[in-house]
Amino acid sequence: MTTPGNTCVSVRVQGAVAVLTMDRPPVNSLGYDLRVGIADALDVANANPAVQAIVLTGTARAFSAGADVTEFGTSKGAKEPNLRVVIGLLENNPKPVVGAIAGQCLGGGLELAMGCHFRVAAPDAQLGLPEVKIGLLPGAGGTQRLPRLIGLEAALNMIVSGAPVAAAKFAGTPLVDKVIDGDLTAGAIAFAEEVIERKLPAVRARDRKVTDPQAEAFLQFARNTVGAMSKHFPAPMKCLEAVAASVGQSFDKGVAVEREGFLSLMASPESKALRHVFMAERAAAKIPDLPADTALRPIKKVGVIGAGTMGGGITMNFLNAGIPVVLLEMKQEALDKGLATIRRNYENTMKKGKLKPEQVEQRMAAVTGTLSYDGFADVDLVIEAVFENMDVKKTVFETLDKVCKPGAILASNTSYLNVDTIAGFTRRPQDVVGLHFFSPANVMRLLEVVRGAKTAPDVLATSMAVAKTIKKIAVVSGVCDGFIGNRMLARYGAAAQGLLNAGALPQQIDGALQGYGMAMGPFRMGDLAGLDIGWATRKRKAAEAGVELKPSVADKLAEAGRFGQKTGAGYYRYEAGKRDPIPDPVTEQLIADYRAANGITPRKISNDEVVERCMFALVNEGARILEEGIAARASDIDIVYLNGYGFPLHRGGPMLYADTVGLANVVRALRRFAAEPGADPSWQPAPLLVRLADEGKTFN
Repeated sequence: MTTPGNTCVSVRVQGAVAVLTMDRPPVNSLGYDLRVGIADALDVANANPAVQAIVLTGTARAFSAGADVTEFGTSKGAKEPNLRVVIGLLENNPKPVVGAIAGQCLGGGLELAMGCHFRVAAPDAQLGLPEVKIGLLPGAGGTQRLPRLIGLEAALNMIVSGAPVAAAKFAGTPLVDKVIDGDLTAGAIAFAEEVIERKLPAVRARDRKVTDPQAEAFLQFARNTVGAMSKHFPAPMKCLEAVAASVGQSFDKGVAVEREGFLSLMASPESKALRHVFMAERAAAKIPDLPADTALRPIKKVGVIGAGTMGGGITMNFLNAGIPVVLLEMKQEALDKGLATIRRNYENTMKKGKLKPEQVEQRMAAVTGTLSYDGFADVDLVIEAVFENMDVKKTVFETLDKVCKPGAILASNTSYLNVDTIAGFTRRPQDVVGLHFFSPANVMRLLEVVRGAKTAPDVLATSMAVAKTIKKIAVVSGVCDGFIGNRMLARYGAAAQGLLNAGALPQQIDGALQGYGMAMGPFRMGDLAGLDIGWATRKRKAAEAGVELKPSVADKLAEAGRFGQKTGAGYYRYEAGKRDPIPDPVTEQLIADYRAANGITPRKISNDEVVERCMFALVNEGARILEEGIAARASDIDIVYLNGYGFPLHRGGPMLYADTVGLANVVRALRRFAAEPGADPSWQPAPLLVRLADEGKTFN
């Protein structure tokens, strides 16, 4: 039977045991309806005089994966019974409750399980408190119950890391009374019958003590370690202090410390940013006009063109996922070099203990080198990673059109070029898509999936599914020069160049933006990527527009052969074999000459101005991208910048940062920049930005 008026929890009585089964797809998140369902099911079981013990279980996929984050901050989220109340009902239940755990048992799900008097689990059930990953701490007694069940050190490590642990690791601790192989429910019922027969005392986790004679010394060591590692994030230290409160204090006093920490973190900008990112990653996978049931094309074999750094990295993604790859190069020497690099990368991973020797050989056996396009006759997907030149792409796609089987997906790894033009080189534009990987492709998580005007729905859906298979975060972009990320990067770079022209030096600009939290400043990043790449792009765009390129400082450096790290000099100077940027008087003189030639009198620029101009340039271009429909949502832009461009995670992305600052303040600053003599027209605030600011709305 089921609980009255609730379909999330069913109640089945077997002899003297009532089995309460939670089933709220997909992962039993503890939303209002499931919380009510548990409370009602307990009432039903307690009211039945034949029932002497209760088993609470979930599905094979999840006991419960935790709180329903979609209810955070809503009336449903605050509606009684809250999770703490439900856990109290379990803990104080007059009949013993056995938690039977399979699949995911995370966050509030583990807190719920710890409210049971006993716990049994499948050996591979995943137990964890990952709240720290969204800038919070366990808020329903987890910081107090876990150390009472597995000890202070193990509990602190679990809570501060947020990493799940297999239930088998806790066999023999009060957290897992019994590990059950085979049918979990049957084993849990048998365990409950043993509790009844042996009259085992129902011990509440809250009544146990944390006994650790070295507690204070360990906690001081942990404070030093966690403090050094957590940097911009307050949650790890708050977790530590809450766990520390479990030592030598009553459970209720410890819970009060936990509650205070939870509420302060919930209101913190860092947690808001992390929760935004959590939701944004999930939203990015949803394409508004693409039905969820769109049929996928099978991808059993992949072709990659180009065995250089990018092509080799792309190849490794598929080998890691167990998908065979045909790797094409034009010359045997280049092919051999590319395959050797792939092997060396895997062997380095093996030396770190992350791969076994047989896994290295399995992956290398799955890649086939070829010097002929004929090797692509039976591939399901081919990705080109050739030189960023439209004439080269034309030759590649005309050839692919001839040799690839019908229905094969033809993908370009272009960073800037028009995917619709590329698709036009084939007789099957519906099969063409952009798959823009970020370098190094085997490490970077971001994948821009560029949807052409004629890209078929199943090609787009398959591309998104492939991204998930190879463990990438995919964001769909429309067609424009540079797509989402590089189009915005061009405005960010122009803002930095403007500051350089006006009076700042590369080291000040980079330092200010790195102080803000960027992984690397724009000039260090330019030197790393190679100044010749941007130079070539600017020349191409000028030629396409039929105008003469007006050289910038970046162009002057490139003209002098200073391409960055690869030539030992760019904006900075580099010593042989080292990557440390050294401020260079040659660069400073070149900048001074540029200012003089253009009649610029340098002025003093503050670090705050550096950050404001560069960030608001990103935001303004992001607003235009949204307005044009290049990106589906502001949070997609944030995901691109967080995962592809070193944007600081604790700020949640450029568009969320704008929301935090206030869009009206962004518009006011942009208008000020636009009103300056000789200002670039791109400083004019985007119409969408102005409209949202006027309406008091936000991007997200």
